[in-house]
Amino acid sequence: MLHALGLVRHLFLATVFLACWNVTTNAQQETMHQQTNRPLENSEPSISLETLTLGAGCFWCVEAVFEGLEGVHSAVSGYMGGQIKNPGYREVCTGRTGHAEVVQVVYDSKIISTETLLEVFFSTHDPTTLNRQGADAGTQYRSAIYFHTDEQKPHAMKALEKAQSNWQASIVTEITAASEFYIAEDYHQAYYELNGEAPYCRAVILPKMQKLRSGFQHLLKIN
Repeated sequence: MLHALGLVRHLFLATVFLACWNVTTNAQQETMHQQTNRPLENSEPSISLETLTLGAGCFWCVEAVFEGLEGVHSAVSGYMGGQIKNPGYREVCTGRTGHAEVVQVVYDSKIISTETLLEVFFSTHDPTTLNRQGADAGTQYRSAIYFHTDEQKPHAMKALEKAQSNWQASIVTEITAASEFYIAEDYHQAYYELNGEAPYCRAVILPKMQKLRSGFQHLLKIN
């Protein structure tokens, strides 16, 4: 069953890929990357924006979870932690580039704290399975927290220690400083929102969303 879900994901992705003729070029990705990594400028003094990059398996799942939280300004799927520049999805899927599928979360820390984001992170994936989430296996699916400030690192360590009490197996989440972030191709962005009826979304992402609504209803954006 797990293997079948993995095949469903990749087969459906192949269909989307063939239908998408305006896939972002490497040059466009580099431009987008530069724009994404510019220092955040707060136009309103009441807003305190921070960035945290998280890996918890398939980035479709992670993006769906975090983009619905109050205080989150953006949740962008991409790649981090590898050795080459401008990796594409096909390259990352080989596991040879060293990148993880991640979601870069920009949030207002006055509305939702780093501690709360990390509590959601540890509650909506299995941090004890090395290089695997369900049927998705490979180093690109590793559990990882990439901190962007020195202050975020101790929060991540404390969150991991707190989460360990909920698991019998040891947590294997990687905690490391953020490196180059590369935005994933257009067809990966807002994936659950646009493809919610797809088999992979219903089988894998929907249960995560149900768990999120059950345990963190008070954190969700009001539509």
